[in-house]
Amino acid sequence: MSERTHMRSELNADVTPAAVGEFPTPRIGKFELNPPVILAPMAGVTNAPFRRLCREMGGALYVSEMVNARALAEGHRRSLKLASFTDDEYPRSLQIYGTDPESVSTAIHTLVSEDRVDHIDMNFGCPAPKVTRNGGGAAVPARPRLFSRIVSAAVSAAGDIPVTVKFRKGIDDTLLTSNTAGRIAEAEGAAAVALHARTAYQLYSGSADWNAVGELKSVVTTIPVFGNGDIFEPWDALRMMRMTGCDGVVVGRGCLGRPWLFRDLNAVFAGDEPPPPPTVADISATMTRHATLLHEWFGGQLGIQLFRKHANWYLAGLPVGRSVRAAMNTVDHPTDIARILAPIDQSISYPLEALRVVRSHSGGPRPVALPQRFLEHLDSDLPPGREADVVVSGG
Repeated sequence: MSERTHMRSELNADVTPAAVGEFPTPRIGKFELNPPVILAPMAGVTNAPFRRLCREMGGALYVSEMVNARALAEGHRRSLKLASFTDDEYPRSLQIYGTDPESVSTAIHTLVSEDRVDHIDMNFGCPAPKVTRNGGGAAVPARPRLFSRIVSAAVSAAGDIPVTVKFRKGIDDTLLTSNTAGRIAEAEGAAAVALHARTAYQLYSGSADWNAVGELKSVVTTIPVFGNGDIFEPWDALRMMRMTGCDGVVVGRGCLGRPWLFRDLNAVFAGDEPPPPPTVADISATMTRHATLLHEWFGGQLGIQLFRKHANWYLAGLPVGRSVRAAMNTVDHPTDIARILAPIDQSISYPLEALRVVRSHSGGPRPVALPQRFLEHLDSDLPPGREADVVVSGG
């Protein structure tokens, strides 16, 4: 076979496609995940157009941007837009963030009663200072009694709609919470749990600790466990599952500017080699498709403005030159993309060295911002206050 068919990093040189029956198909409620792959919710990224683009590449569970529970309960327009889906999207998978069990319950009850969602994911992994400094996001599992109340409220309000829970290893290496959080989520009726195998202190730096995924799998035994962190190639997913015994993977930054990663994941889980990497012509067509979807969903200029950051991710690692990158940052219409890339040799394949280029977040480590005296009251089950639910969805 050609070199293009076998493109992989040295890290995955010896990884083979999945054998028949090697990985049982996990279930989230009534939904079977085949392949066992979930798109990680990412602020400003996993909107309806991006989810549709990824679905066109292959099967998986594609989750929306994070939406604030209180903002949903109060009917904030931007949050309602983020919580909307295209008519052909199924299952409709929405991620909710909240620190107050009552707000979480109200928001989910409304979504379910109005038949606007098929799956709910709860975010307890956000490390953003504006969230953790008020006791929210990745800080919540450090207070297991409050964490338990929120998960219980979500599951109760959701009824037959499955609720999954995503969290990090902990605040930092001195306050690890993932195993406790997993046990609690399992006991409160969550349909599955997912671990981003970094602490909040790490943010997005260093390497994900896949051993922590294996530890979580050993203590959470009745529901699926998904691992998140450093899935840049389809082979990474197989390595993680073989190493940890987890039931599936959550893909975040690895698919930015590379939605065809889901096509490749479908292949290796089906026991096949991935298709050849895309050429510049293929990438140009995908970029145009993405920009068009954003243009149609958000309307004219806003959609194109949102596309520009994606353009930088698509071009990362490609030999296109500074002038092309600069032109793409000022693109005004989807039809401009092919014109800008036309001078580039259209037959050039996506390069090996671009496979593991980190896109988007790369900051850390950084001390976690927490409320004053937060660590002195880890046994509290009380919400940290309305200020913790920063009414900004998608971020």
